[in-house]
Amino acid sequence: MKEILADELIGLEVEVIECSDSSRIGIGGKVIDETLKTLVIETDRGKKTIAKKECVFCFEYKEQSVYVDGKMLQSRPEDRIKKARHLSRKWRLPKFFFKKK
Repeated sequence: MKEILADELIGLEVEVIECSDSSRIGIGGKVIDETLKTLVIETDRGKKTIAKKECVFCFEYKEQSVYVDGKMLQSRPEDRIKKARHLSRKWRLPKFFFKKK
């Protein structure tokens, strides 16, 4: 599901699956904002700001669960969307970045 890199993340349901900060694992909710280095997630307990590069996320995308390493998301949203078509050719993305449940 490489197309998730070329799509808008705001509004998607997300859960933190792996993170260097173990207190962040399991945080889930709706993405309400995205910056160069973070995702802001609306949870039951309020807004949480999560660093992209430290985590692996599970997004609900087109009725599927898609795992994405946050390092692949670390850029300004508008730049990531523009260049996503070229990422797969340039970086030859391995399939494990896009695991399905």
